[in-house]
Amino acid sequence: MLLNLKYGKSKVKEVYENYPYVRLVFAGKEVLKGEDGEFIAAYVRNIGTTDAQSQIDYLNERKIQLKKFRDESAANYKKYSSLYIKICLLGGILVAVMLA
Repeated sequence: MLLNLKYGKSKVKEVYENYPYVRLVFAGKEVLKGEDGEFIAAYVRNIGTTDAQSQIDYLNERKIQLKKFRDESAANYKKYSSLYIKICLLGGILVAVMLA
């Protein structure tokens, strides 16, 4: 999207046709629930509403926010993934002991 705004100057509808979820958001349908859904809806609603430079600044700001969300998610994954594996393993052992 950023490259299109800087160099391509294509219409927004032409760019987002390749992205089915963006089409759904533009149609007013909910893709995700909660805070994530609100973030994506606001992101998509603001595309194409102002001049190109403002859009570039907006998209760069959203890109930073998405990177922050991704990093937080990766940290949570590292923190809790081994815990979930251990719980499932212990649950499986418990079921095996109960069946024996």
